[in-house]
Amino acid sequence: MRKMLMALVALFAMAGLVVAVEVTVVKFDKDKKEITVKEGDKEKTYKISDKAKFSVTDKDGNSKEVKYEDFEKRASGKGGKNGIKLDIKTEKEELTEATWKGRAPKN
Repeated sequence: MRKMLMALVALFAMAGLVVAVEVTVVKFDKDKKEITVKEGDKEKTYKISDKAKFSVTDKDGNSKEVKYEDFEKRASGKGGKNGIKLDIKTEKEELTEATWKGRAPKN
């Protein structure tokens, strides 16, 4: 019983380290590799990890991994507009994963 309780405590502690949330892009600085996002009423700036993963989900729910350059175009917005929606996962102050809906870029 004690082992099971400790395993549950460890599971919940590890699950709390990575946070996934839907956000709106406020600002993207490609030189500093930082993104400022808005979740609800709060704005937060994250550093983009070198190990970050990026993917696009199509209308059928299929996910395809894409390159950082594709994320850069998406985060910058079409024609420099902000307000792009992303699903992000963060660890501490770093963005570790970003996903958005749309078509995957042609390679």
